[in-house]
Amino acid sequence: MLTKNKYFQWAWLALLLLTPIILWILPSDFFDNSDEDAYMGVGEDPTGNSENVQYEDWIQVEPGEDYYLLINNFSNNNSGFSIQFSGQIFETHPDDALDCSIIDNLLGAPVAACDNETIVLDATTSNALSYTWYTDTGMGYQVITGETSPTLAVNTSAMYRVQVEMPAPPNIISEVQVAFSIAPVTNPLADESVCVENGTFDLEQKDAEALGAQDPATHVVSYHASQADADGGTNVLPKNYTITSGAETIFVRVSSLENPRCYDASEQFTLEGVVTPDLTFDDQVFICEDTSGEFIGELYPNAQYTYQWDSGETTPSISVTQPGDYTLTVTNTTGGLACAASRTVTVTVSDPPVISEVLIDDLQTANTVEIVNGVEGDFEYRLDEGPFQASPVFREVSPGMHTVTINDLNGCGAVTETIIVVGFSTFFTPNGDGANDYWHIVGIENLRDPVVQIFDRYGKLLFVMEEDYLGWDGTYNGIPVPSSDYWFKVSFLDENEQRVEAKYVNNHFSLRR
Repeated sequence: MLTKNKYFQWAWLALLLLTPIILWILPSDFFDNSDEDAYMGVGEDPTGNSENVQYEDWIQVEPGEDYYLLINNFSNNNSGFSIQFSGQIFETHPDDALDCSIIDNLLGAPVAACDNETIVLDATTSNALSYTWYTDTGMGYQVITGETSPTLAVNTSAMYRVQVEMPAPPNIISEVQVAFSIAPVTNPLADESVCVENGTFDLEQKDAEALGAQDPATHVVSYHASQADADGGTNVLPKNYTITSGAETIFVRVSSLENPRCYDASEQFTLEGVVTPDLTFDDQVFICEDTSGEFIGELYPNAQYTYQWDSGETTPSISVTQPGDYTLTVTNTTGGLACAASRTVTVTVSDPPVISEVLIDDLQTANTVEIVNGVEGDFEYRLDEGPFQASPVFREVSPGMHTVTINDLNGCGAVTETIIVVGFSTFFTPNGDGANDYWHIVGIENLRDPVVQIFDRYGKLLFVMEEDYLGWDGTYNGIPVPSSDYWFKVSFLDENEQRVEAKYVNNHFSLRR
């Protein structure tokens, strides 16, 4: 009860209700907030909104009188409100200017109910002689014929009044509003299967199924991991729900926006995350020229999956003998949903290695040897019995006979050859000055029974030099040959006592006079 004495001046009253009704008693005034203004009360709107008609003029009060303010919420949705007062009375009478207690009401506070339930109004009063019940659905209160019990079961929205006749006056009159909201119905939902690699499933797309013909503007659909959460409206799952592998049950709740107490959580559906095959087999495969077939694809298949090659085969792996691109599509079908992944295997022919040339640099006691491979591919190189290396270049190679090996990393063979590393001058000057008068080969003594043949540019044999020769002095049968370029060949005895010509040692040098 809000009371007021003659010193009280109303400043303003703010109510944060959706559609409340305010009734001032003495004087009697009535208005509602169907326009849903932010403020309503007496005096002026504190926001300065001069168009707000939800404000009463200032009230003239008289000493000794009490003033009552009745606030009734007709929205069925208690969103809360606040009341604010101002005036000099709060300075002079800060403790007793207002009595803010709520008047007792026999039938209790307004009731917001669902149309699938029955509300029992209880007016039971000690020593009561009789009970008379009334209802007002908008045409004024009318007696409910035959209802004389202390309780009344109602299932229709209306204002209800009870008059309790007591042995001595006054009789008790109590009123209460009962508002019924339509109880939602959750319609059956179909199960869903989703490919896991999609990441999330949009639960909102199931709203239309759950609502059926119900208006989405007046209902809320929420999804939960358990029946208890759905009944309580707690732990709502995010609409973009993260999918996991396997099946899980999603519980669905449809609530009324008008009255969240009205809900139905009787339906659920299964959300199954279907795994998309994870393809990890090699996508780069090398085959040899003389291959009888190399298997590509999934070597450890899943019996639940289906396999389809773009070449027509339906086996997890196939044997290939030709280069090209081969694409395999693997499908996991569960619950009518097909989750597929594809992977392309590039097949390349790996040619066997070929030693096309051996380059010997500097030709001294410590030489650099480079093996030139005649084909492209993935190879490794070795000198004599040393370790394999990725580079075809070997340094600090001593003069003499060596073996070089090229190995195909893709398993298409290896090639080994014997090479001779010897050193020679690229030019000499046989002018008798004692410096560089003879052309010779360094390291020839490391060969068995070596023979060096020297030719002119026309292929004429000019000189044969063996191990114990000092070298060539630039003459043919004692006659000096002219300045020019000359060629040579080296031969030796192999381990089978066969004379062989040294490969890659067929070079030339210059004679300068």
